[in-house]
Amino acid sequence: MTPNMTQPQTLDPEGLAKEGFDRSGIAGTSKGLLRVLDTARKVSRSDSSVLITGESGTGKELIARAIHFNSSRRDGPMVVINCGAIPSELLESELFGHEKGAFTGAHRSRIGRFEIADRGTIFLDEIGDMSPELQVKLLRALQERRFERVGGTQTIEVDIRVISATNKDLENAIEKGDFREDLYYRLNVIPIHILPLRERREDILTLVDHFQGNLRSRLSNFQVKEFSSKAAQALVNYDWPGNIRELENMVERISVLVEKQRVEIKDLPGRITHTDSDQILPGVASVFDRGMGFNEAVEQYQRALIFHALNETGWVKARAAQLLKMNRTTLVEKIKKIDLEPEPEMPVF
Repeated sequence: MTPNMTQPQTLDPEGLAKEGFDRSGIAGTSKGLLRVLDTARKVSRSDSSVLITGESGTGKELIARAIHFNSSRRDGPMVVINCGAIPSELLESELFGHEKGAFTGAHRSRIGRFEIADRGTIFLDEIGDMSPELQVKLLRALQERRFERVGGTQTIEVDIRVISATNKDLENAIEKGDFREDLYYRLNVIPIHILPLRERREDILTLVDHFQGNLRSRLSNFQVKEFSSKAAQALVNYDWPGNIRELENMVERISVLVEKQRVEIKDLPGRITHTDSDQILPGVASVFDRGMGFNEAVEQYQRALIFHALNETGWVKARAAQLLKMNRTTLVEKIKKIDLEPEPEMPVF
């Protein structure tokens, strides 16, 4: 007879609560999210390294914090460092600290994030942006749990748990020689992948309520909004390229700009309701039908492309420039030249 092998089941929200797992403010009930939370629950019992992957804005840091605060290290520090936001020449000092005189401007000794995270957790966000040279030093620190400050000779030992995250394909980066394979396997002991919001649409309206609840706790005069059925459906149908971060920003914008309690579909940004006329690129045939010249047609295409990229990125010019594959300063100059501004219902925060 074949033995009765039962597959482990993912816990539902009540099951997570019964197990004593604190979701740490993470909202949603989709199967994809519950699988992530259940894995986080299991991982929090150990000190294994965790690699969290997913698109920007999916909540990777929230999952890392949930792991830390449900672990035996909860009373220790949770230290976060964004490896992509710090120039590579300064990142080593941020991680490991430096001694006085180690480099120009090092007027005094400074401890690094690894030392600060002792007996706690260090979260290395955007680990895929780390330079290959620093990857070697990080690998040694992770293997031995010891390191030297920049310009120092004293070996410092630490007791830390490492959680890292990236929105990049590290396996592809390994093939290109941009990321060390041995470091990848050191970080990727327990992999956790967070689905983008467009693949768990059942969480969207739950998140809207959650973000409104956060605003109500922060603002004494905040009025919770009710979304009409058409407005709610538009939110569910939209792909949310900026994921949870974009949704949270939208909820705050609506709370500021829509004064009535009920939000109608006309109150939503055009990119969500697909009513941005500037996003519609004219076909080649229509260029001739409308008597447009070459320069005018090119200018209109350029304007539409830039407008679309800005809307896709919440009018964050650095991200829009990356999407358009152009220099940020070039994009800023073009925006000024064509006098492009966000729509009234989409202010820049």
